[in-house]
Amino acid sequence: MRPAARCGNFLPATPAMTASPSDALPGAPSALPPAATASDGPKASFEHPATVGILGGMGPAAGVDFARLFVQACEQCLREAQRPVRDQAFPAHWLAQLPVADRTAALQDARAPQPLDGMRHGLGQLARLGARAAAISCNTAHAWHDALQDAVPGLELLHIADETAVALRVRGHARAVLLATRGTYRIGLYARAFADAGIECVLPDETGKDLLMQGIYDGVKAGDMALARSRFVEAGSELRDRHGDLPLVMACTEIPLALPSAPEAAGWNLVDPSAILALALARRAYGLG
Repeated sequence: MRPAARCGNFLPATPAMTASPSDALPGAPSALPPAATASDGPKASFEHPATVGILGGMGPAAGVDFARLFVQACEQCLREAQRPVRDQAFPAHWLAQLPVADRTAALQDARAPQPLDGMRHGLGQLARLGARAAAISCNTAHAWHDALQDAVPGLELLHIADETAVALRVRGHARAVLLATRGTYRIGLYARAFADAGIECVLPDETGKDLLMQGIYDGVKAGDMALARSRFVEAGSELRDRHGDLPLVMACTEIPLALPSAPEAAGWNLVDPSAILALALARRAYGLG
């Protein structure tokens, strides 16, 4: 079981859709079509890319950054296929920014506000906007991946840890350090995926976990990027001192917003699961896998 709000604005990342953003607001008259399924319409291809969705808002900056990563991934797919990069070549893609209850708090305390209902509603709205596949722009939220997939069976919901494990295996890595929230550590999200791929998952000690949580919550989420960089660098440096130059998997969407820009991290082997997930979503949109 991978377990957890209220919904907000749906931001169309492309004007190609006919439904307006206000149609997706709770309580608004719905003009949306029935939810599409993966088998609806022509097979996804470069000529007819599938519509895809992004479940964001966890936090909002991470959702917007994921949309940027997705556009970059689409450009990569087009260039690798030797196709022209132009506006009309990009898939229709919708970003749902949701004010979702804190995922780590929900996992630590069953009495805390739970995010499942809000995420389920948002994913359903993306399906009704025509999305055939979607990605969640939050690592810890994947604790509810199976419940969300069961709620919207006609839409393929990608899994960030599974995609990351496959990418690491393809790159030939047998060990990797995991930088994440306590919620992600608690549920073993990446540990299971890495084990299935034959990759050893190296974790920080309790002090390192505290530093990461401070960088995420008191740093990035609070808008203090200097604090975030400081805490992330301190945690990463200690792990590198103990384990050498292993890949550092930035398994919280806030970490890539700060750590790569720290001068101390220049030359570190940083792995961004969000970028890996964005490429997987682009490939689904173009029918590449």
